[in-house]
Amino acid sequence: MEDSASPHWGMVIDLAKCVGCDSCTVACKAENRTPPGVSYNVVLEQEAGTYPNMRIEVLPRPCMQCENPPCVAVCPVQATYRGEDGIVVIDADRCIGCKYCIAACPYGARSADEGESYAGEMQAADQVVVPEYGVDRGVRGKYRATYGTVRKCTFCAHRIVEGEAPACCETCIGDARYFGDLADPASKVARMAASPRAFRLKEELGTQPSVYYLR
Repeated sequence: MEDSASPHWGMVIDLAKCVGCDSCTVACKAENRTPPGVSYNVVLEQEAGTYPNMRIEVLPRPCMQCENPPCVAVCPVQATYRGEDGIVVIDADRCIGCKYCIAACPYGARSADEGESYAGEMQAADQVVVPEYGVDRGVRGKYRATYGTVRKCTFCAHRIVEGEAPACCETCIGDARYFGDLADPASKVARMAASPRAFRLKEELGTQPSVYYLR
């Protein structure tokens, strides 16, 4: 059970303000130094309406940080777990890369680190490593501590401990992302999450996401 004094970090994304610029995706990759093929934050697009009255609808999709995460239940080595602060994390030292959690996640929010690198496109690409979860790790496998593991969004946990918001929130040009403590009824995110405009993805699955959207 969570400590009553612990925060429950959550995010609210206002779809009426999101312009689909992908600045969140770029900021996330720059902050977390994710390799090719691995993006913690993506912006999904789909066409809506009927011709000639058509439009593009966008849906930013970080990890939902579920209160009842299916990914945790299927991990055979308990490498992924939900912390007291509500963030679902992965212990890269325990992860064996079986990818069961990728298959179990109904939101497609997990990626496998297969060892790809930007070294061929950018000088010294692998010489700067941003520690995930605020923990420095040595080289594993080819060159990266997360090689052969599964990776995901953690709301930039290493930034949270420094009192900073996730990189995607700080760079959102439409001011569409809000981050804070859902356990505090007076917080802006808690009040927004309780709004009649608020909804969560695939609520019928019982995953209880910590990411809310505003219609």
